[in-house]
Amino acid sequence: MVNILIGIIALVVGAGVAFVFQRFLNKRAIEDAAAEAELLKKNKMIEAKEKFIALKAEHEQQVQERNAKIQAMEVKLQQREMQLNQKQGDVQRKINEVDTLKENLEHQLTGVDAKKKELDTLTHQAQHQLETISGLSADQAKERLVEALKEEAKTNAMSYINDIMEEAKMTANKEAKRIVVQSIQRVATETAIENSVTVFHIESDEIKGRIIGREGRNIRALEAATGVEIIVDDTPEAIVLSAFDPVRREIARLSLHQLVTDGRIHPARIEEVVTKVRKQVEEEIIEIGKRTTIDLGIHGLHPELIRMVGKMKYRSSYGQNLLQHSREVANLCATMASELGLNPKKAKRAGLLHDIGKVPDDEPELPHAILGMRLAEKYKEKPDICNAIGAHHDEVEMETLIAPIVQVCDAISGARPGARREIVEAYIKRLNDLENLAASYPGVLKTYAIQAGRELRVIVGADKIDDKETELLSFDIAKKIQDEMTYPGQVKITVIRETRAVSFAK
Repeated sequence: MVNILIGIIALVVGAGVAFVFQRFLNKRAIEDAAAEAELLKKNKMIEAKEKFIALKAEHEQQVQERNAKIQAMEVKLQQREMQLNQKQGDVQRKINEVDTLKENLEHQLTGVDAKKKELDTLTHQAQHQLETISGLSADQAKERLVEALKEEAKTNAMSYINDIMEEAKMTANKEAKRIVVQSIQRVATETAIENSVTVFHIESDEIKGRIIGREGRNIRALEAATGVEIIVDDTPEAIVLSAFDPVRREIARLSLHQLVTDGRIHPARIEEVVTKVRKQVEEEIIEIGKRTTIDLGIHGLHPELIRMVGKMKYRSSYGQNLLQHSREVANLCATMASELGLNPKKAKRAGLLHDIGKVPDDEPELPHAILGMRLAEKYKEKPDICNAIGAHHDEVEMETLIAPIVQVCDAISGARPGARREIVEAYIKRLNDLENLAASYPGVLKTYAIQAGRELRVIVGADKIDDKETELLSFDIAKKIQDEMTYPGQVKITVIRETRAVSFAK
């Protein structure tokens, strides 16, 4: 029992001690926490102060920089204000100077007006005195003086003109003959008459059969492609090519030469060779034009004019080769211009180009001289050259001395015995008219006048005209030729409509 009481007492005493000790510990912890909090507070205060000091320093620096910028801008504004004030002062001074000059000018104008009035008064007084003395007004005196001067000038001019006319009559006829004769003598000319037939020589008569082909298909294809009548007769080792157009004859001759040399003669090959040869002839035309201008020493011609000069080789004028005629006229013009003291280069240029109106591509309804003048103007030739071209048949008025020289030289070249032949020109014109008449119908692709104009072959597009319309077209063309043209004998019109189907094996 006692032991139990002792244990209980010990427990009570231990609990009290523990409680006291616990309160002691709690108080101690509270004091430590307060001390630690105070220390932390002091540290935070120190850090805040340091940060505040740093921010304050940075702000003060920014303020100083802004102040410096503001001060610099104020200095600039002050300088600008000073400059503006200075300029304003300069402007004001100039305004004052202008006002002063204006006042001086007005003063001078006033003086001038006064002097002018004074001068007018004196002039009227002097005029009145002169009119009183002479008994004539000023206008009447002027008229009399002008009439007297006119009469004197007319008398002197007429005397001078009469002297010149008398001298010219005495020497002009003789001088003109001398110049013309010397010009003709100094220019070497050739007499060559163009014909409408070309003979193609072959090695043997066996080739004639290959050219004709089975049932004549080769010769028909060649005639259709070239527009030339090919005459294969009993003439040994020769085939005759007949056409009024020398270009077509040349294309047919070269094509035949290539076909015979190659040995492959059939319709497809014929068309291929003719197309290739046509391009070669066009290139040769350009080369002939260039060579002609180089030989004559004519430079700066437009390429299209050079091509037209080359085409002259394949044209004739009254049977006379047009290129040969133009070269002859050019040389005559240069010689005659030199004799007269004019520019021989311009005269030679005008002489070469005077007949380009005969070789246009579209052939409009205009005289060849007018057409040639317009072509020269189109390709930027000089006005005196254009006038000489247009005036060589008196279609336009002559404006320069080159124009009569070209006219005279053209007449000299064409008037030589044997130089020209009227029948050939009329024949060519009739064949041209035949082809152009047929080509005016819709659907017609090509027209060829063959057999000296006794047959007209018309090639039409298969996609444009059917078989029935070909018969009607043939009848219409025949009727129009009969109504509008004059021709010997009869003209056969053959309309050809061919359908082709082409494919390629690849």
